Amino acid sequence: MKLPVIKHLTQFIEDNDEDYIIETIETLENLTEVPSLKDEELDVIGELISNMYGAIEVHKMVKDGTSKKEALNTFMSRVLGSIDK
Repeated sequence: MKLPVIKHLTQFIEDNDEDYIIETIETLENLTEVPSLKDEELDVIGELISNMYGAIEVHKMVKDGTSKKEALNTFMSRVLGSIDK
């Protein structure tokens, strides 16, 4: 996951609508079923999906009253904490 990408996508959600990201995730998840995709291509799609889910999580925290900066830091701390375990 890349914090600048999540931050950008969070801003996109604020400017537009979360539904765009959800529909994009569904599209990308469907694309992963193409049998001719290479592992590298699947990795890129997976990274995009992860960043989009991250942006949705951050957006939910912001909607609940957390500042955007704090929400981003909290989310990344959770991600890094789960990797360390």
